[in-house]
Amino acid sequence: MSQKKINIAIVGLGFGAEFIPIYQRHPHANLYAICQRTRSKLDEIGDAFGIEKRYTSYDELLEDPEVDAVHINTPIPDHGIQSIKALKAGKHVACTVPMATTVEECQQIVELTQQTGLTYMMMETVVYAREFLFMKELYEKGELGKVQFLKASHQQDMDGWPNYWPGLPPMHYATHCVGPVLGLTRDEAEYVSCFGSGTIREELQGHYNSPYAVETTHIKFRNSDLSAQVYRSLFDVARQYRESFEVYGSKKSVEWPLIEGRPLVLHTAKRPEPEIPEEVESPDYAHLLPEPIQGFTRGGVYDSDEHQHLSFTQGAGHGGSHPHLVHAFVSALVTGEDPYPNARQSANITCVGILAHESAKRGGEIIRLPEFTLTPQMESAVL
Repeated sequence: MSQKKINIAIVGLGFGAEFIPIYQRHPHANLYAICQRTRSKLDEIGDAFGIEKRYTSYDELLEDPEVDAVHINTPIPDHGIQSIKALKAGKHVACTVPMATTVEECQQIVELTQQTGLTYMMMETVVYAREFLFMKELYEKGELGKVQFLKASHQQDMDGWPNYWPGLPPMHYATHCVGPVLGLTRDEAEYVSCFGSGTIREELQGHYNSPYAVETTHIKFRNSDLSAQVYRSLFDVARQYRESFEVYGSKKSVEWPLIEGRPLVLHTAKRPEPEIPEEVESPDYAHLLPEPIQGFTRGGVYDSDEHQHLSFTQGAGHGGSHPHLVHAFVSALVTGEDPYPNARQSANITCVGILAHESAKRGGEIIRLPEFTLTPQMESAVL
């Protein structure tokens, strides 16, 4: 791999601060700048990590010719427009989930990467978490046999979270459960059907004109006999935080524990005897990373929980995914290869959720994913 270092700017220093020392220690990255609207917060983080280049204006940061890439960690409604601005300014983009809040913004991002040749990566934590990497290893070694079905959930109590969160339709932020079911086999969603269930409190419904307490989506995979089920809840459902992913194969299946923090359950077919279940701990995959950032798979960037972002502590450390995300993005910029998920794949994952909510509003109507989210197919040769 080239010895070139990529100048990275982190935008948004709540959750974004979790990534600062990972970039600082990555052998091919230079944490060049940080951006935060509040000067006091900007200076607090800048002083703590010794970062000299600081911006309170995102537009001014994009004008800096030394910035190669931005890593966006701002509120969900800003993701689409800020990614679009960065690509138009000639910057590579890593963006926390979801990619955008509308199909139109997703399309703009995909088209800009095609026009400019710039790299876009949605920083989906679940597809780099140790549990996912464990199942991916079983899949790639053939130990699962034929994959027959996939299932995932993301249930979280968002009461008390700020500004745009109250009443958010569950599927509008579904990448944590859509990402792994598509990511394991690197498939694409062709169409979705979703049902809403239950109702949230009336004072929450008015924010997005969405009543649903739970949304459950079936995803039909493109050019495959596979389908998947994902479900999501945010308010008025009594459930401990859970980001689950399960895969059912002909030889082995892996199920998520019902209580967070317990081991995975591995089922092994022993025909003609009954399947054998056993609890298994996911191994750590730090060995896949450069040595200077391997330690971040087992701990946050801060030395105490009081400084860690709520999404990190509530999400059980995101499965040690943060250094894997950084390494995947930086490696893509150094080698010129696509990261996973790239712009088109990110759009496919994100649009599943957006269109699933539309399906729920139409009573479960099947809605197809737009063409720009799908890999172009080779036309049959004319004989």
